[in-house]
Amino acid sequence: MAAELLSIENLVAGYGEAQVLSNISLTLGEGQSFALLGRNGTGKTTLVDTIAGVTTYHAGSIRFAGKDITRVRPERRAAAGIGWVPQERNVFRSLTVEENLTAIRRHGPWTIERAYAMFPRLKERRSNLGSNLSGGEQQMLAIARALMINPKLLLLDEPLEGLAPVIVDELLSVLHKIVTDEGTSAIIIEQKARKVLPLTDRAVILDRGAIVWEGDSPSLLADTTILDQHLGVAGDENVHTSTGV
Repeated sequence: MAAELLSIENLVAGYGEAQVLSNISLTLGEGQSFALLGRNGTGKTTLVDTIAGVTTYHAGSIRFAGKDITRVRPERRAAAGIGWVPQERNVFRSLTVEENLTAIRRHGPWTIERAYAMFPRLKERRSNLGSNLSGGEQQMLAIARALMINPKLLLLDEPLEGLAPVIVDELLSVLHKIVTDEGTSAIIIEQKARKVLPLTDRAVILDRGAIVWEGDSPSLLADTTILDQHLGVAGDENVHTSTGV
């Protein structure tokens, strides 16, 4: 059995006085991955943002790698090994690709050379400013930059959102290598359940800020009733509007 990496108990969190998450409890083992699913507005981003440390804490606890990080600042969580790729990507637009990667680099197996091998497009554009990259290239850079801290846990908030199909396929291949082949622990938010479930060990479905289903990913992938009830099977097949490759 994998050693426990992340443990969340009775977590209540949100933004300011607003409470979005209600008594969330879950655990993630080293080398394991979660698909975090649910319709829009159910608290998925809030949960990932809370693990990253950028929401308002109300109650409960978060332990990471054996330490209580409930009230630890975001930069210290990153230093502890939590890599975060938010929806907004937040690449440094005034820095080059290579400067983006070196700005937060920490010692470990993930090097710039390995990142370039994983994302050949970034190597080709290593001297381009972040502002000059397409949407797909910015997403690649955001993921590569998160890897540069050599994370124990990778948080990915809708990494496929708004990208052209060819880039979606490319990123899915990369995520498979990172999560499955490399064994990096990850929590991945994705609207298209069928895209992310084959990459992950377990799945959690949120509704109104609470966990309404939890189990192994293959079982959920095979259960169209649960998929339709909580996610909408038809919605899972919709093609996102492309914002560029």
